[in-house]
Amino acid sequence: MISGKSEHFSRREFARRAGMLAAAGMFAPENQFPNPFSKPAVKKITIKNVSSNFEREPLNPYRFKGSAITDSWQAIALLESDSGIRKVGLGTQGVLWSDSKVFAAHSESAGNALMYAMSEHALQMIKGTTFNDPVQLLDDLLPEVLAYGKKITGNPDLRKTFALNALVCVDNAAWLLYAQENGMKQFDEMVPAAYRPGLSYRHEKVASIPSFAVGTSPERIKQAADEGYFILKLKTGAAGTQQEMIEKDIAFLTAVHKAIGHYETPYTQNGKIPYYFDANGRYEKKETLLRFLDHAKKIGAFDQIAVIEEPFEESNEAFVGDLGVRVAADESAHTVEDAAHRIELGYSAIAVKAIAKTLSMTMKITQLAYEKKVPCFCADLTVNPILVDWNKNVAARLQPFPGMSVGLQETNGHQYYKNWDKLAAFHPMANGSWTKTQKGVYLTDKSFYDESGGILAPSAHYEAMFAG
Repeated sequence: MISGKSEHFSRREFARRAGMLAAAGMFAPENQFPNPFSKPAVKKITIKNVSSNFEREPLNPYRFKGSAITDSWQAIALLESDSGIRKVGLGTQGVLWSDSKVFAAHSESAGNALMYAMSEHALQMIKGTTFNDPVQLLDDLLPEVLAYGKKITGNPDLRKTFALNALVCVDNAAWLLYAQENGMKQFDEMVPAAYRPGLSYRHEKVASIPSFAVGTSPERIKQAADEGYFILKLKTGAAGTQQEMIEKDIAFLTAVHKAIGHYETPYTQNGKIPYYFDANGRYEKKETLLRFLDHAKKIGAFDQIAVIEEPFEESNEAFVGDLGVRVAADESAHTVEDAAHRIELGYSAIAVKAIAKTLSMTMKITQLAYEKKVPCFCADLTVNPILVDWNKNVAARLQPFPGMSVGLQETNGHQYYKNWDKLAAFHPMANGSWTKTQKGVYLTDKSFYDESGGILAPSAHYEAMFAG
């Protein structure tokens, strides 16, 4: 718990981290673009005032995990330091994604309200306290925010990802405050030295990966491929019994492969379009997944499967390193400790989400993955355009994914938000060359890195919510 005693903890924790930073140079990689920023930030930041708000954004129904979301809450957090600097952080709430039991137990709005209450609780916890860096702040907040969430949801098994999702807007604001208080003008300066090796690459292009809900027609998927999208996220785990699910999933795989399996792309080593399947934990047994993979082999689609994400529920401890295909952890890799456990179970990729599990936790996970030589890519939470660029700052700096020549980032907001163009106008650099998909990729050119994708600039719309 954060309290008046936390300053002593902060000093001790900072000393420990300072030692880690010094040691980091011993295992830093030969970077394509070495990070020139080495001066550690030591300024203590005291939070004088906090506030929060939210906006509801209607969605075209997005179906996964046997259900669907139709409403997306944008959580907005304000942090003001005792030096008078005010920063507004954003978060998009993903109740169904982060804990489907909470989603099922409440109305869609009530589930969102519960998560928002956890964000507000975190803000009240840190009012009047001091922190050194956002990673330490998150470490302090997470246990108590999770405990509070278990209490208000009535769910003693509430998933840590639900609490992390609630903390994104707070963590987002903390990074912005940390940057300005310490005179940091670019994303690279913000990354503590201990986590720089895992975020040291600089891709010139990042794949823009659309996501297609369970039941999407092959014609719609073919249309996306015709528009230049070369890697597509395909939701499997159809509704119904396990037998009904696998039959529908196999039929879907067959239809997709027939529609786009012959397409070519310059961004993969084999020149073929790669498949990215996400079952969102719907498969109860490994044998069922093997049926899906056997069918892929039968129709000649197996070698085009780049990754299968979260086939099983988190409680399923089945080893997945012997399937002959790369299996990625997403929502089960809540924290860096959970990610380490998934790697032990044979998971050979991690979908990281700075926009769903906080930038702070993501830095820890990407560094672990880097040291374990496990590739990462960025997945979406159907977030707003500003958060897309928070994610893009990570995606552009991850080591290349095996078989691919560009960074990888799922982004599906343009598909599901009914008012996407309105949200895009809230971006402080809406006309940046990196903000629009061009033939399936984002151009992460010099201007992207110089401007950090625009994430450090204020958004007039969200700032105005706290005027006066």
